[in-house]
Amino acid sequence: MKRSELSEFALEEEGFKIKIRRGQNGHPVVSAGPVSPSNHGSTDAAPPASNPAPGAPLNPEAAQAKEEEAGFTFIKSPMVGTFYRSASPESKAFADIDAKVVENSVVCIIEAMKIMNEIQAEAKGVIVEVLVENGQPVEYGQRLFKLKKD
Repeated sequence: MKRSELSEFALEEEGFKIKIRRGQNGHPVVSAGPVSPSNHGSTDAAPPASNPAPGAPLNPEAAQAKEEEAGFTFIKSPMVGTFYRSASPESKAFADIDAKVVENSVVCIIEAMKIMNEIQAEAKGVIVEVLVENGQPVEYGQRLFKLKKD
């Protein structure tokens, strides 16, 4: 932002809005969050507050690790993009339920900026659940497949 003399930048896409503004001493101030009908026209979006459910662990990573320790792991998205189970609508899915995969098995494609990126399992096991619908947008770190470890 300093090099281009920008003082503010805002981007809004389907369901997402981010605004970056230079604050004091030139440090960026970032506000981001989902776009909802109530704040769609607003220029200052803030992430919604999330209240954990009663009895829910305060650390979501600890809960995730506990679930993974039970013999399962998850194949997660390494990027933001659109999830596709096959190379084309007519093609067979890369990985279905009960499919055995190894570390370098291609399990899906994520399209990002018109580039198709093959996603590998990075673990050995059997797919027990597909957690994302074909053509659905995915976020970085989002769980795509549930995998029973071998």
